[in-house]
Amino acid sequence: MCSCTGSGRPVNMRDRILGLDRRVPLLDGSLVPYVNLDNGASTPPLRDVMEALERFMPFCSSVHRGSGFKSRLSTVAYDRAHEIVGRFVGADLGTNTVIFGKNTTEAINKLSYRLPLSPDSVVVTTQLEHHSNDLPWRGRARVVHARATSQGRLDEEDFERKLEEHAGRVALVAVAGASNVTGFLQPIHRLARKAHAAGARILVDAAQLAPHRRVDMKPDDDPEHLDFVALSAHKMYAPFGTGALVGPREVFLQSGPEYTGGGTVNLVTLDEIYWAGLPDRDESGSPNVAGAVAMAVAARTLMEVGMDNIAAHEEELVIYALERLSAIPGIRIYGETDPARTGERVGVIPFTLEGVPHFLVAAILGYEGGIGVRSGCFCAHPYVVHLLGLSADERAAWRKRLLGGDKSNMPGMVRVSFGCYNNSEDIDRLATMLERIARGDYQGDYRVEPSTGEYLPVGYEEPLADYFLLEGRI
Repeated sequence: MCSCTGSGRPVNMRDRILGLDRRVPLLDGSLVPYVNLDNGASTPPLRDVMEALERFMPFCSSVHRGSGFKSRLSTVAYDRAHEIVGRFVGADLGTNTVIFGKNTTEAINKLSYRLPLSPDSVVVTTQLEHHSNDLPWRGRARVVHARATSQGRLDEEDFERKLEEHAGRVALVAVAGASNVTGFLQPIHRLARKAHAAGARILVDAAQLAPHRRVDMKPDDDPEHLDFVALSAHKMYAPFGTGALVGPREVFLQSGPEYTGGGTVNLVTLDEIYWAGLPDRDESGSPNVAGAVAMAVAARTLMEVGMDNIAAHEEELVIYALERLSAIPGIRIYGETDPARTGERVGVIPFTLEGVPHFLVAAILGYEGGIGVRSGCFCAHPYVVHLLGLSADERAAWRKRLLGGDKSNMPGMVRVSFGCYNNSEDIDRLATMLERIARGDYQGDYRVEPSTGEYLPVGYEEPLADYFLLEGRI
């Protein structure tokens, strides 16, 4: 079953997710229903989204300035998509704008160019961050990382020290709303208060937060207001290539966009440029109208279901998973393992299995269990290395091998990440397979591919063409 009876109402989302009835082939030739426990990377689409696109796509056309009926309809849909996404994060759209792009990564990169920064500006971020909320800032300002504790939580005392140490120069605090590795929820509103007291703005990378918990930017004059929020549709059940950046209009009106061209201007002469208003000036070229509609429908659906209800379901799922997984011989779970503290995390559980490389665990789960997970460092190398407790010598040896093109022994973990539709049966399937792996009870003869670190079963040919394969001569 998929329902729960936590602090919210029971939730049953399985009938609203596309593809849960699909059976996939295993190494032994049998077929089983696929179990997706890799939602932290991308989620399957909601049926609500697919049905809306089926109704919309026959009318999909160019937006803004098109005179035909389809253009007029598409323009209204596209503009309303901005409004719905703004409402989803609690933004005041009188003073803030919603800018669509490809994903959270692009949104944060956009902000790194659009936020006014001086040569001595400092961006305070954390050791917990996804690379997408770290690397874009490194070329634009001095980046300072607040430490993580040994368990993987943010060290708030160190965060405060960093703000004090760089007082007067901190332009931005950039933090994840929830870790994509351990699932830890960041105290974003408390950090916002501290950032504002230091004269800085705050950006919340809500890619992992938005599908699991309510995001509330709060009023602009609230000390705990979130200045910027970035999020991705592909993590909230609308994987059609859209993300959004939400933030103060006045920031984006100060200058021209980093990408210029069609749709970004009101008037161009041979000597002058007059930029368009928002969000047009920051959505250059023809936009992904269908993706924006999909994101808006997903946001609307999640609001209708209720984020508190989704959170309650997820908390019960995490409790059950921790109980099942902790009983498996040789397993080590990272982050919070106390079932009583599941409210402090979203449904992400990283682990290792003693004596079995993480890439091999993931391969066996996929090829022999029909279970999708992720393994590696999850685009958060510094954080994962910290959690693993690697020594300086171990880190140096790993870097040398990796830079030499050999990822065979790349450090990492296996990550299971839940969606609102996962249930206890999914966890039972996972636990049963992990118990088999722990005792060496698996069928395939796996060989590692050094260039990727991944394990492949020897002699196995995937029957991909039986399911989907792009055809035609190349």
